[in-house]
Amino acid sequence: MIDREQVLHVARLARLELTDDEVGRMATELSSILGHIETISALELDDVPPTSHVVEVANALREDVPQPCLPREVALANAPAVQDDGFLVPSPQATVTA
Repeated sequence: MIDREQVLHVARLARLELTDDEVGRMATELSSILGHIETISALELDDVPPTSHVVEVANALREDVPQPCLPREVALANAPAVQDDGFLVPSPQATVTA
């Protein structure tokens, strides 16, 4: 069981501010998650192959074959600003407002 102090410790590490209600709810939810992990840990899973998806995924990755790139004019057609045949990105100082 996760207690209030452990929730507050994790919240501090994550730089989260939690209300008293949220601390109580997180303690309950985290305890439930750890309970599920304990249940899974108790199962005999030595003969179960590791998986990355819960369902069979066919053709998830295509073969990496070089293809012609997008013409520069097409890539820049909808750019808000262009300079020297590339995207013009404002400097960070220009976007700072006081």
